[in-house]
Amino acid sequence: MWGQAGARPGGGWFVVDVLAGLAGCVLVVPLVRGPVVASALLLAALAVLSPAATPPATLATLHVAARRRAPVAVAVAVVGVAAHAVRGGLLRPVGGISTLWWLVLVVVAHGALLGWGALWRARRALIASLRERARRAEAEQGRRVAEARAAERTRLAREMHDVLAHRLSLLATHAGALEYRPDAPPERLTRAAGVIRACVHEALDELRDVIAVLRDDTVLRDDTTARDAGGHRAPPTLTDLDVLVERTRAAGTDVSVLDERAAAVLPPPAVDRAAYRVVQEALTNAHRHAPGQPVRVTLRGAPGDALTVEAVNPLPDPPPADVSPGSGLGLVGLTERVRLLGGQLDHHRASGVFRLHARLPWPR
Repeated sequence: MWGQAGARPGGGWFVVDVLAGLAGCVLVVPLVRGPVVASALLLAALAVLSPAATPPATLATLHVAARRRAPVAVAVAVVGVAAHAVRGGLLRPVGGISTLWWLVLVVVAHGALLGWGALWRARRALIASLRERARRAEAEQGRRVAEARAAERTRLAREMHDVLAHRLSLLATHAGALEYRPDAPPERLTRAAGVIRACVHEALDELRDVIAVLRDDTVLRDDTTARDAGGHRAPPTLTDLDVLVERTRAAGTDVSVLDERAAAVLPPPAVDRAAYRVVQEALTNAHRHAPGQPVRVTLRGAPGDALTVEAVNPLPDPPPADVSPGSGLGLVGLTERVRLLGGQLDHHRASGVFRLHARLPWPR
């Protein structure tokens, strides 16, 4: 425009260039927010009349290539090439360069604009995809944390049931004896009261130990103390089975244990603890639902095969009515525990006998 004004101060093209330049500046505004394609086509039409509209028309082609699909961008670029070809080849020829080279430069420039816009659009799509993946990953992490918390609560509830059910069952038996036999000899009353006190103390002690162990799964076993690094007792295993059997016998249930496992080989800690819980639940149910009936416990297995735990006890006739709230939840939680280890637990009543059978994996 400055050159046009110096060469022909009063020429008509100077006025056209000024108006086209001002109109081009106005039409650049809708490129940010508005009809981008329409603005680009209007700027291409202005580029037919004046080179002052070429910079905003070039910017419009770049925006269309970056914000619209490839066919639309190619169509706008073709219109831009045609507009500059008409102006430079017919209406206002460019001095100092042939028409052919002018067309080559126009085509190359618009091809570069299309490539730059496509790259810009791909980069923006990639950034949006990465942000979406980050958002989904964050949501997935939140879901996993919520599931982990729910699983930990379930595990805590199961451990509490396993620990307290046996203790409270013995406690209820001896408390019932004190209630219904106040005329019993003082020695028996004293012994029952001592058992109640010991059961309560051990239940509280084991409850504290369970909560402490659930906070830290790293348990360091010791052959003599069986304590973890924090000084709490580790969860009981089959090595503590004799203590459980003696306590159950003291409560009035005859228990016989047949251990046919491979000698001097211990199962994995998780399997060992689960097997102990199976025996504990079987003795608790027998003491609650079949008081006075003998219980036969059989342990079999070897590394590479499986560890099987079977508990059998006769059922009283007629079976006692069970009004305990939450009765049967112990077997439900025990079944889930065994399944999580890859094992199987079955229980059924047949021919006046209750049978509990668990099969746990025992790798080599």
